[in-house]
Amino acid sequence: MRRKIVAGNWKMNKNVIDAQQLMIQLLSYKNNNATNCEVWIAPPSLYLMMAKDIFEKDEIGVFSQDMSEYESGAYTGEISADMLESIDVNGSLIGHSERRQYHGETDSHCNRKVKLALDKGLTPIYCNGETLEQRKAGQHLEVVKNQTEVALFTLSAEEIKKVVIAYEPVWAIGTGETATPEQAQEIHAHIRNIIASKYGQEVADEVSILYGGSVKPDNAKEIFSQPDIDGGLIGGAALKLEDFSKIIEAFN
Repeated sequence: MRRKIVAGNWKMNKNVIDAQQLMIQLLSYKNNNATNCEVWIAPPSLYLMMAKDIFEKDEIGVFSQDMSEYESGAYTGEISADMLESIDVNGSLIGHSERRQYHGETDSHCNRKVKLALDKGLTPIYCNGETLEQRKAGQHLEVVKNQTEVALFTLSAEEIKKVVIAYEPVWAIGTGETATPEQAQEIHAHIRNIIASKYGQEVADEVSILYGGSVKPDNAKEIFSQPDIDGGLIGGAALKLEDFSKIIEAFN
């Protein structure tokens, strides 16, 4: 059975008091409600140690929003896989569209980061997805195919099974636009077929693929009911417990 996951990407939001309050609320919710999926959060890096302290029994997975492709050195402002591993962080987002757009990250950068994360025992959440221009031009299937192959196809079969993929149509992030469940399912099935073409169907069927495009309480259940969608990478709705909990409950 593939892992069912609801992961919250907090992006650059919350001061330390508000972040702590939301973590405590989330822990209380998780301890008092049976959930049918794993719950993960990716808070700003400044709050990772606090999150690990609050979730000391690993009730909720804690992920970095990014990590360096380098092991160590003169890379001011970067955070290494070793640093994350040393505080027992579970893993890291890699290749989020905002990192690609604002920081020039490429699929080759992502490949190095994914490999390094796995070498350090961290779970990479590899993000891919097309822009509005690429979808309008009918290039979305080819774009996602290239992203998947360049970033992941140097991995062994055992390694790729440890990767979580988050498909995020760039045109649906923070815009209020959402791919229809059918559009999302088409790409998720496409990604799984791409993996199966190299590693075989059995391996592909073990890879969790999340949808990351404006999932909300009112559309989560329909999106998560699609056969190849294993959960969501949630942005804005992860910043309010009321919304995030309803998305988690879409698996109930």
